[in-house]
Amino acid sequence: MLAKWVTCDVPAGARDAFGAAQARWTAVADQPGLIGQVGGWDPRTGRAHVLALWADADSHRVFLRDRHDALADASGYRGIEVALGESVLTLPGTAATVAEAMDGPVLRVADCHLAEGAEEHFADVQRRVWAPAMEAAGVLGGLVASLTPDRHLVATFWPDTATHRRYVEQVPDLRTRAAVTTDLTAMTGHVLALEPSWRVRPHRVSTDIRRVAPTTTRAG
Repeated sequence: MLAKWVTCDVPAGARDAFGAAQARWTAVADQPGLIGQVGGWDPRTGRAHVLALWADADSHRVFLRDRHDALADASGYRGIEVALGESVLTLPGTAATVAEAMDGPVLRVADCHLAEGAEEHFADVQRRVWAPAMEAAGVLGGLVASLTPDRHLVATFWPDTATHRRYVEQVPDLRTRAAVTTDLTAMTGHVLALEPSWRVRPHRVSTDIRRVAPTTTRAG
């Protein structure tokens, strides 16, 4: 599974136009390999973020070749950052699949920069510490994607802000148990109330990631 994380700087006066452009991406709901696409505004920075999940890199490449340019619209944004990475860990929750978890209204993303040699320990504590705590707290599901060997994205979907807020109360203790300071050189967090009109639900989900215990796969 391929994760695509997009960040856009959008001036205040262009937000409506940008939102309207995002709504037009529902036209690719029939694209083979698309698992789903969601997005929203970061209330702290005002930046727009979009997360798209694809079955694999090949299906995303076909989409870029055949349909992306016809729909792409700058809509007044001043800068865009795009990061791609393979899923290395599925995070279980109350939803049966990651695709179903994407229907949740709240997305939490932790953009993690790892210390040299920390990748194995980081993955281990995701399985042993973070994933069980989030599942117990009521997370819908999520994934960890390796953007580069030293940059990982942890994306989780939540049923509401209250459930996520209750989970956040545990985070200081979880950070200690996970020995976060030994793994991370930097981490940027985003909590997004997802915009309903930006959501792209595929007509047919081409991958079926069932609810299982967290497992790892090799990136790439």
